[in-house]
Amino acid sequence: MVESNAPDYSPGDEVVLTGWSVGERYWGGMAQMARVQAGWLVPLPAGLSLQHAMSIGTAGFTSMLAVLALEEHGLTPETQGEVVVSGAAGGVGSVAVAILGKLGYNVVASTGRETAHDYLRELGARSIIGREELRAPSKRPLESARWAAAIDTVGGDTLAGLLRSMAYGGSVAVCGNAGGIELQSTVFPFILRGVNMLGIESVNCPFPRRKHAWERLVQDLPAQALESMIQVVPLEDIPHLSQEIIQGQVRGRVVIDLNA
Repeated sequence: MVESNAPDYSPGDEVVLTGWSVGERYWGGMAQMARVQAGWLVPLPAGLSLQHAMSIGTAGFTSMLAVLALEEHGLTPETQGEVVVSGAAGGVGSVAVAILGKLGYNVVASTGRETAHDYLRELGARSIIGREELRAPSKRPLESARWAAAIDTVGGDTLAGLLRSMAYGGSVAVCGNAGGIELQSTVFPFILRGVNMLGIESVNCPFPRRKHAWERLVQDLPAQALESMIQVVPLEDIPHLSQEIIQGQVRGRVVIDLNA
């Protein structure tokens, strides 16, 4: 920070900014310097570098919000059963797998990329399933109960399949729509198994929860795991990188070096 008119911050303070539609409704998402509202900022937690903060970014922050929501609905490392992460090789999924693995959960990573299997096991996945297994069509409103909890980054048919297979009282933290925005489901998972579907929203998340989530990221996201999922690219690579992301060719997290 080079200048501040806010009483909570002073020049030289290190801060983190994600969400609040910066880069969408507000210019500055890829700027070297930007003037922003103080209420959008979170002090950089002790033990976290600026590069690691941006490696975590919105995706990693969203992952931590999902884990917090699952914990608040009763999930603990002592809970019996598997915790599945869909879209596990992506940004949200990679961080979620690493956090859940660090916390001691039996993590199942779902991906359509066979080349990502070793990567996901290194992050903490105990087993891996193909994306088709989760989104396979079914005429049944409920399938055999399997998942104690889930973090879904995909939506669409994948989320519908997860809901049919949740264990009694299980929760699904929903934070993505790469597989579609429509949901074909029934009320049965909710009224017969007490399943919870938890919406995860990171853009307008209030400050106290933001601060808590960032502090938990320092505690529960292993630095070595984070390093293994990072690639750093110069600003000029963004157009090419964008196409790779759309085609599902990027795994983990990408940091843009604005000075390269």
